[in-house]
Amino acid sequence: MDRTDRDLLSALRRDGRASLSDLAAGLGISRATVRARIEKLETAGVIRGYTVQTAQDLQDAPVRGLMMLSISGPGAERVMHRLTGHAAVTRVHSTNGKWDLIAEIGTETLEAFDKVLFEIRRIDGIETSETSLMLNTRKGGRRA
Repeated sequence: MDRTDRDLLSALRRDGRASLSDLAAGLGISRATVRARIEKLETAGVIRGYTVQTAQDLQDAPVRGLMMLSISGPGAERVMHRLTGHAAVTRVHSTNGKWDLIAEIGTETLEAFDKVLFEIRRIDGIETSETSLMLNTRKGGRRA
């Protein structure tokens, strides 16, 4: 992946609906080159999909946070499986450093968020956790 591919990915992150013509103009390359590079990145698995974020997504779960988890013993895969099955958990990431897993959580209210934290902390194998509420998102979609 070269600089043009990285610039193309950055442009798509800013606006996944940008036309090939707009992407080409912004990058200073032809439409055909943009199309070929996007196809190459999709085939290679670099671009794994496209998504839409709606205002309803945030309305459905306005209280959002990240829960960092430390797992005792070899139970990370089992804990990850339990977390991915929880309705309020939108994503689970494995990581390195102090924390083994990071769970993204979204609920309608603070009370519901607190209940989810309590439920997750009771999962066998979770040694310790730390949670941060997300106050605002500045990247990852257009702001209204």
